[in-house]
Amino acid sequence: MSVNEIGLILSTLVVFLAAVHGLAYLFERLRQPRLIGEIFAGILLGPFVLGHLSPSASAYLFGTGTSGVSINVVLHFVYWLGLLLLMFISGSETRRLLAVENRREIAWIIGVGTPLPFFFVLGLGLADFLPLRALVGTSGQETSALLVLAIAVAVTSIPVISRIFYDLKILHTRFASLILGSAVLEDIILWGVLAIATALATSATLAQQHVVSNITAHVTTTVVYMALGLTVAPSLLKWLHNCRWNFLVKTSPVGYTIIVMLVYAALAAALNVTLVFAAFLAGFGLVGGMDGSQRHRFAEPLDSIGKVAVAFFIPIYFGMVGYKLVLGAGLSFSMLGIFLLGSTVVCLVSVGLAARLAGFRGFDVINLAVVTNARGGPGIVLATVAYESGIINAVFYTTLVLTAVLTSQAAGAWLRFVLSKGWPLLSTNPTETWASTKETEEAPQQVL
Repeated sequence: MSVNEIGLILSTLVVFLAAVHGLAYLFERLRQPRLIGEIFAGILLGPFVLGHLSPSASAYLFGTGTSGVSINVVLHFVYWLGLLLLMFISGSETRRLLAVENRREIAWIIGVGTPLPFFFVLGLGLADFLPLRALVGTSGQETSALLVLAIAVAVTSIPVISRIFYDLKILHTRFASLILGSAVLEDIILWGVLAIATALATSATLAQQHVVSNITAHVTTTVVYMALGLTVAPSLLKWLHNCRWNFLVKTSPVGYTIIVMLVYAALAAALNVTLVFAAFLAGFGLVGGMDGSQRHRFAEPLDSIGKVAVAFFIPIYFGMVGYKLVLGAGLSFSMLGIFLLGSTVVCLVSVGLAARLAGFRGFDVINLAVVTNARGGPGIVLATVAYESGIINAVFYTTLVLTAVLTSQAAGAWLRFVLSKGWPLLSTNPTETWASTKETEEAPQQVL
């Protein structure tokens, strides 16, 4: 790589970073989530805006150097580091994830809030009440398109919700642990369904033995990885933290913390497990798992990593989410309106019912339902995988992406409104408001 190419990469990072922070600040001044501004900055710098208005400037910033080094490769690497760091920090800050006090509520959300919208959409499709032909891509597989549609209604965004919780300083709350606990388990199930949809689109029939075995192996590996990460791995890490020969934890706590995250991610990649789960579990295991007994010990290195991540890697991640959108591929306002409204109503009713059955009342139900409706990153990933696999067409791809962005924006705006009023996120935990976050920051060990 030549000096000129390194200079070009640095120039691109400067432009990208200035844009995402600038738009994030503007959106925050407008009382909107910062991450929506970061995504919007990516859209402005992407092929739909900058690439259309000034192709030469876009090619200069995001093109390929003389030695074949693509600027996009570098940005995508930073993008993945941003996603990993976001989930790692979220895992380390999450309290009481799947704790005894939350299991009943999470069980209701997973047992009712997730399957109800999924099977409702599936039933409509099987009954020929949905115009699946208007959604199908080049594969011509209506069954796969129906599965993607059902997933898109039921999915919840772990990265986006985590970022909203982080920005609002409520990752420590029981409300956050309920949402993230149910979202983690929900996504395992839904990504398994996406594997089936993708296999259907690339195979003549699901009855083929190798297709069934591949899907079964993928889902089983993910479930086992998650189970071990929630139970066994935290204990192993506690032992590793205290080993006398572990010089890294003594000489470079920050380096050791990053190595833990990278080992989790590398192992997940080798096993074909979604990296989002790996990074989340790495942070969760580092601080001691369910009891969080190691959180105070790693508070300083996690704080150092968090400052750099929030300043550089995470904003670029959300900027790249916007950059990768190809809105010019097709946009149907009628399809967007119908899907956005219909999927939101189905999700709110389903999660609201689950919350009522779990014993929540009043604003507790509304808070849980609105935040769970955020599709965010997984919604965009779902759309990208389905579109590239030929399951859905460009118009439906754009619809899914815009729905993911808009529902995430609504969730962030609603939480900011609730907290600004001084209302508790859950009536069972009345002290968990913006007023309590300063105390939490001063004494995080007392929150458990």
